[in-house]
Amino acid sequence: MLKILIVDDHAIVRKGVKQILESENDLAIISEAQNGLEALQMSRDQNWDLIILDINLPEQSGLDVLKELHYKYPKLPILIMSMFSEDQYAIRVLKSGASGYLNKQSVPEELVKAVKKISAGGKYVSDSMAELLATNLEPQHEKSVQDILSDREYQVLLLIASGKTVSEIGEKLCLSVKTISTFRARILSKMNLKNNAELTYFAIHNDLID
Repeated sequence: MLKILIVDDHAIVRKGVKQILESENDLAIISEAQNGLEALQMSRDQNWDLIILDINLPEQSGLDVLKELHYKYPKLPILIMSMFSEDQYAIRVLKSGASGYLNKQSVPEELVKAVKKISAGGKYVSDSMAELLATNLEPQHEKSVQDILSDREYQVLLLIASGKTVSEIGEKLCLSVKTISTFRARILSKMNLKNNAELTYFAIHNDLID
């Protein structure tokens, strides 16, 4: 039996994932955490065979939690399961130590397949993610946005491009308006952009948002 920790701030998501995995005979013993701090504490208290982690968590970003978990437990398999498309985050999380990436809109069978493959020591990638990885390995003359921006800057970029205000982003990420404004200024400077309109155009033109 696999000991699996599900980390997501939405109870309905945790229950859904738990139900899917527990429907498989002898697959898993499931525990739940609703935020990053709780997940880190539970990781210190117990040994897990697999952690299923959301990116968009309150108080502490799932990306930060991923990096800390991977640093402390480098052999621990971590499956990122998020509402964000693979185009937005797959390469970034794999580089940060995740064993796989799964969109929350995936069918239940794909979740089971990913859990089985990762828990057996493999990496889980969908066909579309495999193409992303292959493209990312090709020689490039210019750095991509993935290389230029930090994880938090990239997250703020996507939220600005999706139409969120600085106040809304601050509330969503549990950060002050001043901090979000600083991130915004860094993004514009690093990418040589002038305003939110140019930033949004860049994100759409490069398929970072739908």
